[in-house]
Amino acid sequence: MHSDNLAGGKVMAGRVAGALVCAGLMTPALPACSAPPQAGSPAVGAAVELAAEGEPGGFQEAERFTEARAALVAELRRQGIQSEEVLAAIDRVPRERFVAETYRDLAYANHASPIGHGQTISQPFIVALMSELLETKAGDRVLEIGTGSGYQAAILAELGCEVFSIEIVGELAAGAQALLHELDYGRVHVRHGDGYLGWPEQAPFDKVIVTAAPEEIPAALVAQLRVGGKMVIPVGPRGAVQQLMLLEKSADGEVRTTRILPVAFVPMVR
Repeated sequence: MHSDNLAGGKVMAGRVAGALVCAGLMTPALPACSAPPQAGSPAVGAAVELAAEGEPGGFQEAERFTEARAALVAELRRQGIQSEEVLAAIDRVPRERFVAETYRDLAYANHASPIGHGQTISQPFIVALMSELLETKAGDRVLEIGTGSGYQAAILAELGCEVFSIEIVGELAAGAQALLHELDYGRVHVRHGDGYLGWPEQAPFDKVIVTAAPEEIPAALVAQLRVGGKMVIPVGPRGAVQQLMLLEKSADGEVRTTRILPVAFVPMVR
C-alpha cells in the first residue's frame, strides 16, 4: 500500500490546511443569509410544500431555508470547494429535513449537528469535500458506511449515483430510509448492519465513502472497491485527531493512500 501526504498540496489549496475539520463537532454558525431564492430539485420542492402545509407562514420559512442554502453554497465555494456538480447538489438537497427538529433553524450553519444515538450529521464542508474527492460520475455505484439521517446519501443521489448505505443504528437506518423514500431518492438503498463487513452481495463498488472513523481501514471495504475505484475514509483512534484518507485502487491491485487533512469524526462501531 503506497502512501502520500497532500497537506499543502493541490487537494488542500484554498481550504483549511493545517486546521482540524470537525465533522462531528460544533463550529460557529454561518452569517446571515441574503442570497435570492433559486429553483431546486423535486426534493427541495417537497420541503417547500411541506413547510407551506405546516405552520402559518410556511412559505416564508421555506424561502428562508432557500436563502440559507444559497448562502451555504457561497460559503463552501469560499472554503475551496471547486466542483460545481457538488455545489449544485448541496443547493438542491433540503438539509432542514435531515437535521433534528431542535436544530432545524440552524440546518444551514456550517457545523455538525446531533441526530441522536450518539451520532451526528456531518458539517456541510466535510460532506462537500468528501463528495468532491470521490469524483463520482452519473451511474456510479457507491457504498456508504454510516447512513446517519441520510443527508450524504441524498447528495450522492443528486450526483447521479446509486447508493448502497449501511447504518449500524437500527432506528437511524429506518428513519433515513423513510425520509429518502419520501423525498423520492429511489436510487438510495439503506440497510441496518455492520459497516465493517460492507455489502458483499452488491460489490464491487465504483466508490466507497465512510462517515465514521475506524482505527484501521477495514479490509472488506478495500476488497469491495472496484479496480480504478476510490474510497474516502477518516481513520484514527477514538477521541483523538484522525486523518481523512483518499484510497485509489490501481489496475494491478495496488492501493495508494493519500492523507488529506486532520478531522474529528464519531467512531465507527459494530
